[in-house]
Amino acid sequence: MEDILVPIFVVGILFIGLPWLIMHYVTKWKQAPGSMTAEDETLLDDLHSLARRLEDRVNTVERIVAADNPDFRPGIAEYRSDPDYRLEDRTQRRN
Repeated sequence: MEDILVPIFVVGILFIGLPWLIMHYVTKWKQAPGSMTAEDETLLDDLHSLARRLEDRVNTVERIVAADNPDFRPGIAEYRSDPDYRLEDRTQRRN
């Protein structure tokens, strides 16, 4: 009797359980909204305005520092390409 139940159980899982599971999640994915909600758009607008304000503040600080220090070079790309800027040098100075 047990020899018959195991194959029936396996066949039931493969041909009934697995397709049901796949179809269940396919219908869930189709029911999910494909576009942004109004709340998402509001959050995106808020983040965009915050990024613009932060960029304005950084530009203001860079102008102030550049006015006080003529050797100041604003911009991240210039710092990375500067041969004097090395991570190893900074860690050695701390020790």
